[in-house]
Amino acid sequence: MLIKTSDQGKRLDLTDPVAMPKAAAFLWNKKMMIHMNCRGFAVSQFMQPEPAKYAHAPNLEAKTFMQPEQPYYAHHAGRFFYIKDVDNQDLFSIPHEPVKNPMDEFIFSAGESDIQWLLKKNNLEIKMQLDLTKNDAVELWTLQIKNNSAEGRKIQVFPYFPVGYMSWMNQSALYDEQLGAIICSSISPYQKYQDYDKVKEYKDKTFLLAGTAPDAYEVRQEAFEGEGGLQNPTAIQTGQLKNGEARYETPACAMQYNINLLPQEEKSFNFVFGPAKDRAEIERIKDDYLLSDTGFIKAKKAYHEYVSQGKSCLTIHTPNKKLDNFVNTWLPRQIYYHGETNRLSTDPQTRNYLQDNMGMGYIKPEVTRNAFLTAIGQQEFSGAMPDGILIEEGAELKYINQVPHTDHCVWLPVCLKAYLDETNDSSLLHEKVGFANNIEKATVADHITKAMTWLLENRDHRGLNYINQGDWCDPMNMVGYKGKGVSGWLTLATSYALKVWLEICKDFEIDTLYKEFENGIQDLNNAVNEHLWDGSWYARGITDDNVVFGIKKDQEGSIFLNPQAWSILSDSADAKKESLLIASVKERLETPYGVEMLSPSFTKMREDVGRVTQKHPGSAENGSVYNHAASFYIYALYTKGYKNDAFRLIDKMIPGADEDDLIQRGQLPVFIPNYYRGAFKQFPRTAGRSSQLFNTGTAHWIYRCLIDGLFGLKGEPGGLRIQPQLPDDWQKAQVVRTFRGAEFHVNILRSIEVNSMTVYQNERLLDDNLISDFKSGDTIQILIHLPV
Repeated sequence: MLIKTSDQGKRLDLTDPVAMPKAAAFLWNKKMMIHMNCRGFAVSQFMQPEPAKYAHAPNLEAKTFMQPEQPYYAHHAGRFFYIKDVDNQDLFSIPHEPVKNPMDEFIFSAGESDIQWLLKKNNLEIKMQLDLTKNDAVELWTLQIKNNSAEGRKIQVFPYFPVGYMSWMNQSALYDEQLGAIICSSISPYQKYQDYDKVKEYKDKTFLLAGTAPDAYEVRQEAFEGEGGLQNPTAIQTGQLKNGEARYETPACAMQYNINLLPQEEKSFNFVFGPAKDRAEIERIKDDYLLSDTGFIKAKKAYHEYVSQGKSCLTIHTPNKKLDNFVNTWLPRQIYYHGETNRLSTDPQTRNYLQDNMGMGYIKPEVTRNAFLTAIGQQEFSGAMPDGILIEEGAELKYINQVPHTDHCVWLPVCLKAYLDETNDSSLLHEKVGFANNIEKATVADHITKAMTWLLENRDHRGLNYINQGDWCDPMNMVGYKGKGVSGWLTLATSYALKVWLEICKDFEIDTLYKEFENGIQDLNNAVNEHLWDGSWYARGITDDNVVFGIKKDQEGSIFLNPQAWSILSDSADAKKESLLIASVKERLETPYGVEMLSPSFTKMREDVGRVTQKHPGSAENGSVYNHAASFYIYALYTKGYKNDAFRLIDKMIPGADEDDLIQRGQLPVFIPNYYRGAFKQFPRTAGRSSQLFNTGTAHWIYRCLIDGLFGLKGEPGGLRIQPQLPDDWQKAQVVRTFRGAEFHVNILRSIEVNSMTVYQNERLLDDNLISDFKSGDTIQILIHLPV
């Protein structure tokens, strides 16, 4: 079996590092994250305050964000241990790289708060474990080796943590005997003298601390590898590391332990790896984690407690065990990561910040509340929202946030609705907050009304919303840069945002521009139906040169998913159009791996659309199964009762239909990636391949789909609305739903004895499907009978 669950579903184990070579898991705290590959490669970053690396590529690289479909290579940063039998000179490395000598048994085990490898080779039983701490940007590594043979063994163990090319200005390394640490030092390059005060505070050291003093060490990568290279380093061949130093040479952290193991004897080693500003910080870290035998134990316990705070509000038992394991263990964990770290950014995109914190509303609603206030406080007095939200002192808008997009106002009511449904916190709407460019304060409700007014005013003569240099789709940057191009999706999204805002205002008796917004919704819907309906689906937009795109006559990019999803949400599509566009999506966009964002994928630059068309066909926004867009569509399907279509697409989003599916995707079902490769009809060989990126708004929307749609346990001001939409082939499901402090134990059964849904609360038949008679601390039994 290629993958299996263990520890009552809390762990997911991979048994082959070759079948799925990019399979990985991730850990994080508020200061760092690490994406750890099953073969030993790692992508890690920490905040200082912008994202930075402490293990680098072998040459100068840009210090940016994680890359999709991360290309691993021989000298990619990793965490490895070489193990050599002294008597017969056999050499292997764990967990797999760089020697690639197969294990007798291999398990890569992703846990909620740690990552483990359980390995057997040549009668040695080895456990390798990675943990993080709650508050420090360091990695805790434990290595345990047991001799399972009947004879004593002499082995050498060489921890090897490559550091890579740190800086062209200044880099070196040495072993500090007093600390028991290899310390690699560098100076971050800067050009302007004004930057010096900032750069001098950087953590420019990378260290490997050992709980047990090594017998030897090497700190110069070239000396360690020698002529043998990574697969058979010369320093290991000689049997003795040379205790060297690195002087403006590429550093590395390599240690040597000469170990004698009696039969059945086990030995354990602890290491700490990470960045530091100076020796004093490394000394403090040693005191915290290695000075006593309990340092690692306490740190692991504290980190586990930290991760466990991301507790799910939904526990399920259904006929689909793959879904159960993913929803009960991994999905809330991914949501919690986003809300805690803001994707390791000091200026998260506004749309990402609001949607990520929408998900946190199900886990830590107080975080969501504060995030809304932070975002709204950066709104301009005109009503426009910025492209990014500054969440650290001194932060600046960078990268894509320097490009003007027009969609950010949409997400205020859309995401706020989920928070209010969950908490009924009407007081948030009355909080007074200032503006980025005006000292005047206004209520949150007034801020959102301004945002909705801005969206209505930001339209052309046809009533369609301007796109500028992008909407939700960042790389659609050349449709409207001349100031004339419009977005079909944004027009539909504006209609939906207004619809949601009016619902909120009516629910909570908020004064707003009711008549103006109702007329606006009608005008928007009329505009898209007049100018963008193409007979079977809606167009994506109209360019600066008045060319409609995303229509049948286009050879590439003839249909886009987002306009279809949001036309359902906004009620722009009548019943006939809705039926036609859903059929078109199924025929033209659905694949075995989910629903594509557009089709056919662009194979060459289209200069009136933008750089999205330059991305490789089937990757990212150019026709991949872009799960964020797919989750919008799934949510839309549930709002109109297309339960079977909706669940089919949720099921496709989670890897593991069978082993062939796992191998094709190459990803463990421990997170939803931002995309799977698309262009299924054009390039089927690579279709389904995972991006491996766990930064995505998908997680939050899928959780919302499960709560509001599949299990129909949706909050509203008066209580919990019961309206499950189980797929037709499910006969039963059990759910524990935490809601406003109460715990609902829900049993859903199909019954031939009912013609319509019946709901029992603590054995009492309800006249309505709204549960309002409860208080915080209550445990409530709900029985639901659905017709067959």
